Amino acid sequence: MKQKIIHLIDDESIIHDIFKRIFKDDDYTLIISENKSQARSNHTTDVDVVIMDLMIPGTSGIEIFKELQKVDPNIKVIFLTAFGTIESAIEAIKLGAVDYLQKPFNNVELKHKIERVIKERNVTKENIQLRKTLNQRFSYENIIGTSRMLRKTLNLVESVANTNSTILITGESGTGKELIAKAIYQNSNRRNNPFFSFNSSNIPSTLFESILFGHKKGAFTGAYSDKKGIFEEADSGTIFFDEIANLDYETQAKILRVLQEKEIQPLGGNKTMKVDVRILAATNVDLKEKVEANEFRDDLYYRLNIINIHLPPLRERKEDIPVLVDHFAEKYARENKRDIPKIDSKFIKILMDYNWPGNIRELENVVHRGVILSADNILNPQSLPPELQEKKGGNSKKGNFNERVDDFKRQLIIEALDHTDWIQKAAAEEMQLKPTTLSELMKRLNIQK
Repeated sequence: MKQKIIHLIDDESIIHDIFKRIFKDDDYTLIISENKSQARSNHTTDVDVVIMDLMIPGTSGIEIFKELQKVDPNIKVIFLTAFGTIESAIEAIKLGAVDYLQKPFNNVELKHKIERVIKERNVTKENIQLRKTLNQRFSYENIIGTSRMLRKTLNLVESVANTNSTILITGESGTGKELIAKAIYQNSNRRNNPFFSFNSSNIPSTLFESILFGHKKGAFTGAYSDKKGIFEEADSGTIFFDEIANLDYETQAKILRVLQEKEIQPLGGNKTMKVDVRILAATNVDLKEKVEANEFRDDLYYRLNIINIHLPPLRERKEDIPVLVDHFAEKYARENKRDIPKIDSKFIKILMDYNWPGNIRELENVVHRGVILSADNILNPQSLPPELQEKKGGNSKKGNFNERVDDFKRQLIIEALDHTDWIQKAAAEEMQLKPTTLSELMKRLNIQK
């Protein structure tokens, strides 16, 4: 087991003796410095935690802290304060110190604080290393997280990326379906060929056919010349259909033909042409239910759903929130030419307690707002939007009245769905609801199988 390295910076011999007694086990290495010169020469980036007195002869603990930060930006410092120096301790916290302890201190409390800081530092190191590993494997820096669920998803991405199979990516809005599609493309044998993204929710259905398959001159009013469609432009490459459930029935049939025959026919044309395109598709709805409601072709569904990659909502992978916050804070600080902000533990706690209906997209917006509005370059509860600030003090787990009612409704609906093997019509009958009412409730409450 790696030894825990503690650097004590204090000029009092009695404090030295106390630390030697507390940390005499083989688990610890204790480094002691009595002044600024020794502190500079003794400190290395291998040190897990620094314990430093605020009052150092010839200087101050804060001045030494600032110097050590220059050579070790990730330094973790707990300050020891005497009576009357609390204001200086608070100033140190604002500069990035992790905690402070008043003299005379309780030995058990001291050891507890040190162990907590070392544990947090090790987790941070692991997150950084895992992020580097994932980025090296997938060459896509915006897929952030270290949770077991995300790693399982990325392992599946890695195994299917270099094939020609169609892939259906499912998950709620804001979970990162397009990022996964791009990761698949970038790690495929088509990565040097074109990539096109088509979001049917942003385009009138009357334009689907022309945009996808192209048109010939005179095919319709305003078609003054031939125009290539996305399928022709993407030949030998990849097309990502975002929210594919929004495609009309006629366009679905033509995409099915491309998958089966590998050919297209431009609008107004009388000849077909061969194309070699890999299709990735994404949806935030249950396509199987769309098939049962005759709103999506079953033959196209089975063609698309050869491999399904499901992205879990953020509320099911909350251990990724601290890493995501670090990433977004650094990103938006850089974009706005600001120093990377310090992140208050209370800020993270509120985020961890929140349910995130908008998933990663919502979290990104919250952090972006915080970076812009934060005072003293610290992300703290006051940096949060009003609706999240109201959740301070533990209210977020219980929630206000409406949230608790929604939680109760969610529980009742899931129990009914489980009881009826997730057949919505049967569950609606069991709860004496109209099927349309149940469907709307499931959408609003983010209930998916």
